[in-house]
Formats: sequence, C-alpha cells, structure tokens
Amino acid sequence: MEPQVLLDLKDVNKVFGQNHVLKHINLQIERGKFITFLGPSGCGKTTLLRSIAGFYTVDQGEVWIDGNMVNDLPPYKRGTPMVFQEYALFPHMTVFDNVAYGLDMQKRPEAEVQQRVQAALAQVKLTGLEQRYPHEMSGGQQQRVAMARALVMNSPIILLDEPLSNLDAKLREEVRVELRNIQQELGLTVIYVTHDQLEALSMSDYIVVFNKGKIDQYGTPHEIYYKPRTRYVADFIGTTNFIEATIERQEGDQAAVVYGKGRRALLKTDESWTANQKAVLSIRPESLRLNPPEGYPFQMKGKVKSSMFLGEKERYFILDDEGKEWIVDAYDVGQTTYDGEVAFGAAADKIHIIPDDGDQA
Repeated sequence: MEPQVLLDLKDVNKVFGQNHVLKHINLQIERGKFITFLGPSGCGKTTLLRSIAGFYTVDQGEVWIDGNMVNDLPPYKRGTPMVFQEYALFPHMTVFDNVAYGLDMQKRPEAEVQQRVQAALAQVKLTGLEQRYPHEMSGGQQQRVAMARALVMNSPIILLDEPLSNLDAKLREEVRVELRNIQQELGLTVIYVTHDQLEALSMSDYIVVFNKGKIDQYGTPHEIYYKPRTRYVADFIGTTNFIEATIERQEGDQAAVVYGKGRRALLKTDESWTANQKAVLSIRPESLRLNPPEGYPFQMKGKVKSSMFLGEKERYFILDDEGKEWIVDAYDVGQTTYDGEVAFGAAADKIHIIPDDGDQA
C-alpha cells in the first residue's frame, strides 16, 4: 500500500537578498488531494510552488516527494510538471507535439508516445484537435493543452500556477469545473496557486492560506471559511463583520464574552480562553438575520444606510447604534424590503471567536 503522504515539506526557508520569502514552512500533502495555496501577491505561495518544482533551491529545510528527498534534483528529475499562468505552449508546434514534448525529451518509443498523448488529450476532451496550433485555439482550449502536457508524464504531483487568471469570468468558471472533474476522475494530486478566494473554496480538498511568507492556516474550505484561526484569514477569505470582544470566562465549550458597549453573549468555541483575554468576533453576512427571533445571544439595532442587489440575495449596509457599520445578507429577495430602523442578530453557532492579533488582510 502506497504511503498517504506524497509531499512533505520540512522547515523550508527561502531568502532573496534581504527578503525572507518563505519562513519555516512545514506541510504534509496527502496523495490524491486537490490543495490550493491561497494568498495575496507577494505572500510566498508561488515561490513555494517553484521550490517544490525545483526552479528555486531552498536555503534551509527539506523537500520530500514520494518518500525521496529531492533538494538536489533538477526540475526534470522531480516528476512535478507545472502548468504556468501563460500556459508556455510552443507556438510553432501542433497540439500533439506540445503534449508529446516531455516524452520526446525522455526518448520514449514512438508507439508509447502516441498512446499516452492520445490518452491525455482524451482526458481533457481535446480528441480530434491534435494537428491544430495554439493560435487556432481558444484560451480555455490552450489551458487544456497545457494540462494534457502535464498529465501525459504520469507524475505523482501536478503543479498549477494561477492557470485561469487570463480567462474571462464565464470561461474561468467552466474550466474550474473541468479541472476539478479531471482531478477527481483520475485521482490526481494537484497543488494549485491562486489569489482568488472563490476558486480556492470551490475547487479544493484543503486550502493553505499564506501570510507574509508563513502559513496562517491549513484546513478544509469549510474550516477556513467558518472557523478561521486568525483575523487575517477571516478577513482575507470572503466578507465578514468584526467586533472587538473580551473573554469573561469559559465554561466547557462555551465562552462568555463582552462586546460593544457592555453587551454580553455566551458563545460556542473550540478553543481555550483565559479571563480578560482580548478577542474579536467574526460573523459572516449570511450568518446574520434581520429581525431575528427572540433568544438569539447576539443582537444589535441599527439603521439601513444602503442596499445592493446581488441576484439571489440583497446585501444591506447597516449603521448600528454604536456607530459601527455591518454587512447583512437577506435571502428573501422580492418578499421583504428593509429600510429605516432594523434589528439584526446571529445564533451562537454562527459566531466565531478569534484571538485579537490585530493582523488584517
């Protein structure tokens, strides 16, 4: 039975001049998973991807792939094909020749090349387009050619560096679904770099959130979105409302908090807290309800400043009676219109308590 851990990064560091780009990265990735490296520009995600591929040499730490330490191996010996943002297709070569390039470099027999290229093209639904050139294809088709060129190598890991960023919104959504389907059908291990939160949430088995060269959180999309470990993660992933709070006491899996101007609530928590510890409450717009039922532990009042129609929901911007602005999503579009004075609140299990480290995205 193959070991589950396919990629093991141990205390990986990378420095460019005076810039410490990767800081003590420790990460294990299981076989057959879709992993996304997520973060803003300059956070280290692409540097780590290129360090895994072998385009950069790490200054400290170890990179293990499939049980082998590969620090000293060049890219072509690591078995980690990479799909770039620009696709990096050869314009003078046909689709077939582009996909076959890596096999030709390995001097594989012609019959094997034919079989593996045709299989890879079938996997990305490009059968019949073997003799076309890149300029004769759409952006989505070019992206699939680049993916086929990676698939044909039968490698343990495929690395994708923002491969959808050059596509328009509709095509990006279509290719996103195709990529995820291919990964699941073939049981591939994929590491995908993006700054797009929606891509990360919709495609991934696990997300690695980067912040200034460090990993802030590694978890499932649901964990990252609803149970962020830091204010930075909560702020970077989607839209949320913050309000400062102080822990009064903890009773098992519940914490008594004071927020706003002396308001109190008893909230669920998975963490351990101490009395008087500073914290921040994170509440997603969809977790807040307008005119909530009696008994909600978290309740506020305010005045609707403006609203925005977003298709399946109406987004309200509300100024509370303490001068703070809130974002609240209502899904009863067309049934109720809220204006003027309103109450809003959230259930205890919809409010997440985070240590107040002051670091925001």
